Amino acid sequence: MKALDEQERHNLAMNLVGESLKELGYEFIAVNSTLKKHPQFVCEKDRKRLFVVVQAFTYPDHPELPLAVMDKMYAHAQTFHAETFFAGVGLQNTQDPTLPLYLNEPYTVVYTGLIPYETGR
Repeated sequence: MKALDEQERHNLAMNLVGESLKELGYEFIAVNSTLKKHPQFVCEKDRKRLFVVVQAFTYPDHPELPLAVMDKMYAHAQTFHAETFFAGVGLQNTQDPTLPLYLNEPYTVVYTGLIPYETGR
């Protein structure tokens, strides 16, 4: 069995957030799946533009709002009259949360949606 590496977990989180954005009716302007390159999504709906930063995390970790990254994205988004959001996606091995995620094996997702970000929080 092959354990998913950090980039593969990030890609999985990106797919989950991307599907959520698509279901909400957003059109993708730009997508960047490279790990630690932000924002991951720039999308638009009804002339409302979003910059979305995605972070995957695994048990026992929790999403950490990367304040320096978010402040930078917020400032950048302002030049485009866009809003900034954080999407933390929890992933864990369904059979044993202490084990890594494996390719083609079941996993559990914890994703509560987009979290709006404004500088100074």
